[in-house]
Amino acid sequence: MIERVTKTRWIAAGVVAGVLCAAPAFAAKKAWNKSAGAGVSKATAGALTLAQAQASGTQPTDAQVASDKDQTLHAMKDEMDRSKARLQLTGVEKPFYIQFQLLDVDIREITTSFGALLASNTTRNRFMLTGVRVGDYHLDSSNFVSEEGFRGFLGAAGQVGVDHDYSSLRQDLWLSVDQAYKEALTEMSQKRAFLRSLTKPPEIDDFSKATPVVQVEPRATPDWTSRKWEDEARTASAAIRSVPNVRDSRVTYYLIYTTYYLLTSEGTEIRTSRSSAGIEGSMDAVADDGMVVSNYYSKYVKVPGDLPSAADVSASLQTAAKDLVALRASPLAPDFTGPVLFDAQASAAVLAQTLPASLSGARPPLSMLPRFDEMMQGLGGRSEWSGHVGTRVLPQGVTLVDDPTMTAYEGQPLIGGYDVDDEGVRPERVSIVENGMLRKLLMMRRPGPEFQESNGHARSALLADPKALPSNLIWQANNGLSAEDLKKKFLDSCKEDGHDWCIEVKVMDNPALSSVRQDDFSDAIGGLAAGIGSGMRLPLMTYRVYVSDGHEELLRGGILNGLTMRSLRNIQAMGKDAKVYNYFQSPAQGFAGTALGSFGSIQGGMPTSIVAPSFLLEEAEVRGFHGEPRRLPLVSPPALQFHQLQ
Repeated sequence: MIERVTKTRWIAAGVVAGVLCAAPAFAAKKAWNKSAGAGVSKATAGALTLAQAQASGTQPTDAQVASDKDQTLHAMKDEMDRSKARLQLTGVEKPFYIQFQLLDVDIREITTSFGALLASNTTRNRFMLTGVRVGDYHLDSSNFVSEEGFRGFLGAAGQVGVDHDYSSLRQDLWLSVDQAYKEALTEMSQKRAFLRSLTKPPEIDDFSKATPVVQVEPRATPDWTSRKWEDEARTASAAIRSVPNVRDSRVTYYLIYTTYYLLTSEGTEIRTSRSSAGIEGSMDAVADDGMVVSNYYSKYVKVPGDLPSAADVSASLQTAAKDLVALRASPLAPDFTGPVLFDAQASAAVLAQTLPASLSGARPPLSMLPRFDEMMQGLGGRSEWSGHVGTRVLPQGVTLVDDPTMTAYEGQPLIGGYDVDDEGVRPERVSIVENGMLRKLLMMRRPGPEFQESNGHARSALLADPKALPSNLIWQANNGLSAEDLKKKFLDSCKEDGHDWCIEVKVMDNPALSSVRQDDFSDAIGGLAAGIGSGMRLPLMTYRVYVSDGHEELLRGGILNGLTMRSLRNIQAMGKDAKVYNYFQSPAQGFAGTALGSFGSIQGGMPTSIVAPSFLLEEAEVRGFHGEPRRLPLVSPPALQFHQLQ
């Protein structure tokens, strides 16, 4: 059963939770179907049997239910039919839209440190979310932030049984949709009252219509045995032992299989399975002055078997550890304002932090909270492109496309694609910017001022509230320079500005991956939160490049300031060395759709790819470190000895 949360205010109003639809009449539950993955022919036969039982107005027998190993869709359909027919409080409007979502998640997670196995777990969870809208497509109960959101006795979201039990799931759906309907009525009442207080209420529809999609795929069965994952993880992380002065490290292998279900009262019916896998390595060290520095390694693929070998991962982790030790010994970055060159990997990360909020054409929520808009602005979550369709927003010659249907770019795998978005809409290739001019925006089923129809870009993870977000974002420049010409232009710009040296950023930081300890991550995000909306960014591998001979010197502790959408519009030059940057967007409340949303992990994140070349900014500000370093440990760390792994 799904977890119960806070008490309901409906009880005080004389309405007992669960009375709107009577509880479904089930036979006694049986301990059947403890394993997943029925054959397609059996599932089809079971569906026909259940359909016949439903058509005759009778409940399926235990034998009929047990003939189909995945009863999820059948339970969802039956409870949807009951909800559409009977879910209504006397004298109050009925729902015009009902949605059931369920996510089946299997995760194999292996964590190691310096060759030691810290944890090895296989977990399985099923999460359910019901959504109800009252009103109509023009004005409904969604997209509204009240002073206190309604939370009933039984939450509309939670965990459900993992054994595909038909009866148990119907019970959960019944209670949850009852809760969601009451919550929607409360929200609608508050929203209407708030709209009456406005001088000019918004005229944009709250919800757009979409063609129902039916896509029922076979369920994927997790395979954990294709390789010796624990041995590989231990071998890979042991490579860091040979690098001195690394204080701590974690290397985690993730193998993830999900099956997503979506059923709506409009007729959409989705069951789609996906897999993903990744390796995330974090490590840190302490400089002689007490500053903690960190580095990370990440590799993401769609299929676990495509993960690199332990030998390849070991080599990459060892390189990252050596870079970390070099960073530890490097001088502090001084304050600097002038030309800054971003290598391709760093430029893609900058785009990941800067662009997403402005790519969405969906209208932001109405809010009764006076500081809500301020908060979103401060986190970099407000669109700077809304209202600017048809104007120049990027340098001439730049094309920006988001295409969820792509699987690779010039032979480099992309991880952001999908067949149907999280609102059940087929995705479209969207040409956002053409020759520097803004043409379109990414849309979900929440309309905006310029565009009203969804183009299939509603994205979320773990059934979080979806937002219009990028999938495979491709930045192309038709006037790109060769690596040599771009470097020459960079040094010439430095010389013209009267600098003896300028800054080149090769890698941007992602505290969600580089932080070994939770408090380090909290410190990094806390420090960023105050300035990220105004363009504060965290570089990781920053170099001082001397004009005289081009030699480089690694720096630590610098922060980029003022790196905003306006900076991208004024890019001085770009390379033609476009590379793929695969990462996971965070769906967390307050992170998703903001500049902080790029700090995600494969554990609960949204797979995303950005393709971008190197670019040169004529002027950017680097602020050196001015804080107080931490105290060094009193005793030096023990020497790490390498032993043959058993």
